[in-house]
Amino acid sequence: MYIDFDKLPDTARVWVYQANRPLAEGDVKAIENALQPALSQWAAHGQPLLASAKVVENRFVVVGVDEGYSLPSGCSIDSSMRTVQEIGRQLSVDFFDRSAAILLADGTVETVALPTIKAAVSNGLLTPTTTVFNTLVKTKAEFLAEWRINAANSWLKRYFKTIEA
Repeated sequence: MYIDFDKLPDTARVWVYQANRPLAEGDVKAIENALQPALSQWAAHGQPLLASAKVVENRFVVVGVDEGYSLPSGCSIDSSMRTVQEIGRQLSVDFFDRSAAILLADGTVETVALPTIKAAVSNGLLTPTTTVFNTLVKTKAEFLAEWRINAANSWLKRYFKTIEA
């Protein structure tokens, strides 16, 4: 069953899918129009799941499920991933991009491909205080509290240690 994202409990499990490009307003509407009915039918072993999704920063799709209502299964999680993958195929968007997503001073979101992270640190684009998006959050509470963090507090911290040495 689909509910508004804000009505999910803070304990809800979330998955963050990062787009490899900015999403236009038409893309956001298409994503919302595809996800709402898909999540309305989302179930695990015949048990309906209480779920929601939202597009954030025109770059990320956050899917959440209330595990207190019903637990998702591996198959149901795979099903949601396939749904997001299919939406991406239709929109020519890769939602499984694993680049580092940073917030620039002008408020735009930029991605730094993994092979270029060291160069981004060297040239000052990526610093310990650069705001990054924590796509590794696991619950709605973590999403709300730790969505934007300093790069030094993220998985990127190892790149700053190698540069300082």
